[in-house]
Amino acid sequence: MTPFFDDIIPHPPGFDDGELELLHERSYIVRAYRDGPTGLVLRGAVRDQKAAGLYVPEDPDPLTMHHMIVDLRIEVPSLEIKSVDVKLVTHPHPECPYIEENYQALVGLSIARGFINKVRQLFGGPRGCTHTTALLQAMAPVAIQSMWSYRMAAALADGNSTPFGSDESRAESLAANLNTCHVWAEDSDLVGRINSGEPMAQPVWMRNRLEQLGIDPETFRRD
Repeated sequence: MTPFFDDIIPHPPGFDDGELELLHERSYIVRAYRDGPTGLVLRGAVRDQKAAGLYVPEDPDPLTMHHMIVDLRIEVPSLEIKSVDVKLVTHPHPECPYIEENYQALVGLSIARGFINKVRQLFGGPRGCTHTTALLQAMAPVAIQSMWSYRMAAALADGNSTPFGSDESRAESLAANLNTCHVWAEDSDLVGRINSGEPMAQPVWMRNRLEQLGIDPETFRRD
């Protein structure tokens, strides 16, 4: 329905020849912004759309039924939430926006580990908006993922070289990722290499991009 999302999720076989009929699309977008030396702004949106013409035959455009936007201002490095703004932009019932203020309970929480469970406790079921709560659960990992980029941007802003590759960055990477997935399991090959002092390998996505640009990954340095 939205061209931007076609690249990330192409339609399955059977759609182009009319065998499959598109009914519904849910889209999440989460963006992280550096806000000075100690701030992170996390903005997320969720949107549900029905296929064009499905409910109103004369309507040529997708019909939006849910659209929620959440802004979180977060302190770095504590990752404590300092302010919250929740807007139910498009909703099915007049009473839906009444719940917006409830999400101020997020202020003071850390968006690090344990956040998703806390969100479920605070806003699950009748205590919140189903779609806003689902959006928050999608936003939390982005805050953690953005810390790599945050450190890179901060270093460049200070006129320094890349902050990665040092013993300190290796320790921070291990602490942040340990046991979060099978690759970072405490008994995995990757963790074993880190603990033995081997250099951190370039991520696959970085190597692929460098090769696309005609840059040798083995000699690339960001100074």
